[in-house]
Amino acid sequence: MPDSTRPAGLHDARFADLGVTLHDGGGTLRVWSDRADAISVVLFDDDDLDWAVDERSLALVGDGIWEARIDALRPGVRYALRVDGPPGPGNVFNPQTLLLDPYARGLVSGGPGDHRSVVVDTAFDWRGVRKPRVAQDRTVIYEAHLKGLTKRHPDIPPALHGTYAGLGHPAMIEHLVSLGVTSVELLPIHAFDSEPRLLALGLTNYWGYNSLGFFAPHPAYATEEARRAGPTAVLNELKTAVRALHAAGLEVLLDVVYNHTAELELGGPRSSFRGIDNRAYYRQQDDGAYVDVTGCGNAVDTSQDGVARLVLDSLRYWSTEVQIDGFRFDLAVTLGRGAHHAFDPAHPLLRAIIDDPVLQGDKMIAEPWDIGLGGWHTGGFGDGWQEWNDRYRDGIRNFWLSDIDYLRRAGTSPAGVGGLATNLAGSAPLFGSERGPVASVNFITAHDGFTLRDLVSYDVKHNDANGEHGRDGADTNRSFNHGAEGETDLEHIASSRRRSIRNLAGTLLLSAGTPMLTAGDELGRTQLGNNNAYCHDSALTWMDWQLADWQVDILEHIRTLTRLRAENPALRPVRYADPADDVPEASVMHWFDGNGEGMTQAQWTDPEQRTLQYLATSTPAHEAPNRVLLVVHGREDDTEVTLPVVAGVRSFVSLWSSEDERPRAGGARFASGDRIPVSGPTLHLLRAD
Repeated sequence: MPDSTRPAGLHDARFADLGVTLHDGGGTLRVWSDRADAISVVLFDDDDLDWAVDERSLALVGDGIWEARIDALRPGVRYALRVDGPPGPGNVFNPQTLLLDPYARGLVSGGPGDHRSVVVDTAFDWRGVRKPRVAQDRTVIYEAHLKGLTKRHPDIPPALHGTYAGLGHPAMIEHLVSLGVTSVELLPIHAFDSEPRLLALGLTNYWGYNSLGFFAPHPAYATEEARRAGPTAVLNELKTAVRALHAAGLEVLLDVVYNHTAELELGGPRSSFRGIDNRAYYRQQDDGAYVDVTGCGNAVDTSQDGVARLVLDSLRYWSTEVQIDGFRFDLAVTLGRGAHHAFDPAHPLLRAIIDDPVLQGDKMIAEPWDIGLGGWHTGGFGDGWQEWNDRYRDGIRNFWLSDIDYLRRAGTSPAGVGGLATNLAGSAPLFGSERGPVASVNFITAHDGFTLRDLVSYDVKHNDANGEHGRDGADTNRSFNHGAEGETDLEHIASSRRRSIRNLAGTLLLSAGTPMLTAGDELGRTQLGNNNAYCHDSALTWMDWQLADWQVDILEHIRTLTRLRAENPALRPVRYADPADDVPEASVMHWFDGNGEGMTQAQWTDPEQRTLQYLATSTPAHEAPNRVLLVVHGREDDTEVTLPVVAGVRSFVSLWSSEDERPRAGGARFASGDRIPVSGPTLHLLRAD
């Protein structure tokens, strides 16, 4: 049964204007806490985080809202909250603890666990630059770590390395545009902290999935000049980068972590939410014990109206004030759990995010799982949501890697082409006719797991440097080292690995759905087999822009593939075709075996059937219709494939092949029914004329 047992309350007027609202003569601070007995705000010296210059009490103005109008609340002022309240199960009030305002737009830090909220001036000149609003079918996502992306780029000035300004630098924009991606998805840039456990090991939370708050940008990603000038300058540096990317036609998406916070488990840091109203902000049992469905020590309780409103207000702020184009929600199932902790796709917050008029046109992408009971829900989010498709990831890895490894070892195949076809065609069983193939965010790799190069170079993870004795990171990777673990000088192994990279990247960019590339995969980036490098802020995780010839070849292949995807609407349908109707912006799909004959039911389920041809014909839409043929051979033996004979098709022109070490300009032309040689595991794309 649906578990959203509390009323939504998301638009309740009492939650309006929380945080600091500036006006002539100062500002008004509003804080929500249902259980507090007293709240005060402490104002600090501009240069000393520990030197309090004033403290003012907030008045309870009704329904858990505390408020004070203070003349001294002006841009640049540093402040913190003190909150006192009654004892009881789940209450951990301590009026001596200095807390961050949950709605703070800026913060400064004196070190781990030592943070202050800062009043920020949000005025900014966007110079008429607007959001690009890239159509769903043309979207190609590029998932990147902001620091790692630019930290070693040779054409970006060293002062801008690893910064918001580096992201907006012309050299970075030129790479993104030439790569053919449309939407840069940044790993978390909400202000975050490192866990004490990592600091004790000499490590850091590099990825940033450890939020301090949901409004302030992470200060450490700003240039030194901006950090010295203060949080307003930090925010403006980020906005300047967004403006530059928008001017180049590139969207900016944010990976947002609303499911848990940096306060960790009970007994962990008390930096904000826990000290303001622990019982309201975090999922708990009746005795106050946490219900942790995230694996991070706590889970934010979005069944509480004020907490859900906080998330919605944060999204609105980033969408309007920073002009962010969309969001990828980390462990999104947690956000859809009700008061009894069960997931409900109709959860008021999930529907409010999609229906909110302020957020219309922004992309909303769910990571459709968490680690709690009943936590896997790929395909289970509603209309308007896109979702990371882990079934696609696993199926494509299986076909090109673990299945071929199995064939080498056993001489027989564990699976045929049925699952591959489902993934190529847009994963209809998961997303249904109403949502269409673009709801599936297809990916082979992500920040979490092996890089593409490591996926074809390692059979097992190598995570010793993480300090967890190999316990962290996935054990089942569906990877294949092709005969040697790690780096090798054996050319036959290196060649096979490069072919697999081309097959994987080609499948990703030629499948129906929304493709997501991981930054650095286009350059053959390695993490030396570490599949959980979240705690390494070092050359291990920063992109290396010094490329060998084979890495340049991979880059050119991916540029070619994104161009071909853009040029051929048959590869990017918005809807699933219905054989009985002429569905606009869809693709009619026909399937053939290696002999050019229609696939039989027996062939779909035959594990030895590893050759497939897929003809996609786009239906009428806003672009001229076209037809493309994808030829797939999933074995290491050579063969010949007979091209299908199809009414209205006289010939096929080769557009791209994974057999080529370098993409070729212009391809051969073949007549319908011709036999073409195929060497080893191969992917061919042809245009039907």
